[in-house]
Amino acid sequence: MDIDRIGPDAAGRPGVLGMVTARAVVQCLRSIAAVTDQTFVESSASVGRIEWESADLVVVDAEAALACAARLPRRSRVVVVSDGAPTLADWQAATAVGADRVLGVPDDEAVLVTVFGERGTRSVADGAVVVVTGGAGGAGASSLAAAVALEAGRPRGGRAFAPWTLLVDADPLGGGLDLLLGVEGDPGLRWSGLAVEGGRVSADALRAALPARGSGVSVLACGRGRAGDDRPTPAAATAVVEAGRSAGGLVVCDVPRHPSAVGDVLLDAADLVVVVVPATVRGGLAAERVLARVSERNPNQGIVIRGPAPGGLRGTDLADRLGAPLLAAVRPEPRIDAMLERGGLDLGRRSPLAAAARSVLDILAARPRRGRWAA
Repeated sequence: MDIDRIGPDAAGRPGVLGMVTARAVVQCLRSIAAVTDQTFVESSASVGRIEWESADLVVVDAEAALACAARLPRRSRVVVVSDGAPTLADWQAATAVGADRVLGVPDDEAVLVTVFGERGTRSVADGAVVVVTGGAGGAGASSLAAAVALEAGRPRGGRAFAPWTLLVDADPLGGGLDLLLGVEGDPGLRWSGLAVEGGRVSADALRAALPARGSGVSVLACGRGRAGDDRPTPAAATAVVEAGRSAGGLVVCDVPRHPSAVGDVLLDAADLVVVVVPATVRGGLAAERVLARVSERNPNQGIVIRGPAPGGLRGTDLADRLGAPLLAAVRPEPRIDAMLERGGLDLGRRSPLAAAARSVLDILAARPRRGRWAA
């Protein structure tokens, strides 16, 4: 199953992302894209951050402009278009989203042709962000997130997946991801000690301050106990993720399945959202609602089915029922409880959890900049 993505066309050029509902305007934009030899991708206002940032040009109507302004960062080459002459509401939406122009169809069609014909030089950061969340309570999302981080730091074919992997704990009610890595007793920065100045965090300073498993995997964990100041804020979470991405690293975020402001900004930032689903009817029913909520913020999602399946439910059947790409089906991990009691996850190459983590990394590695996700 494929997940459509905005990305470069066959000649390696990024395309035009359109979020417009008026039929006459959409037809006009399609015609202009054909005339100017531009790739044109139609989407909804729930487009993810990576699509928003990687498009050469974004064309939105007023409704989509306001929706994007509320969730996504400012960028250049955004045009607000209206069906007919622009109104005050169109100009207000353009101000909110930081648009370069406000144009009306059909009067400004010639200007749109010029704008489409201009080629920008936009590019996305080298790093990547994956969010792992549970489709039901106790699905094992935290364990999979930790496994993805550990596998990313393990050399494959002579090199690791990324020069640095950052495991981000966004679940203040969990036990702390540093425990899963076996570094809970190590000194280092936790959320309660993180200071964000000017909305930015230095990647080098962050890496030096965090507890780490080996040389390649760092973890930013929530504290334990009754402290109330260890909860990440949306601004801090955004700054941390952008620091890891801009440094060319892989950022793996463990996000609780229940809605939260921090979870929303991480879903928006993700290149891929992985929903872990127990192989049970009840788990599948719970996951339907989680997947629906995730889809509102990020279309690039897949599921990992976690066994055992007491009723014999097959992963492919559950994936078909949920209408989501199946990234992996995981057998129960032997001795996982003993591992956590004795120093954290220690996954061998033949570990079911490690195999699922590698499947996630393979999908993530195939993210185009070539235009499509494939699963």
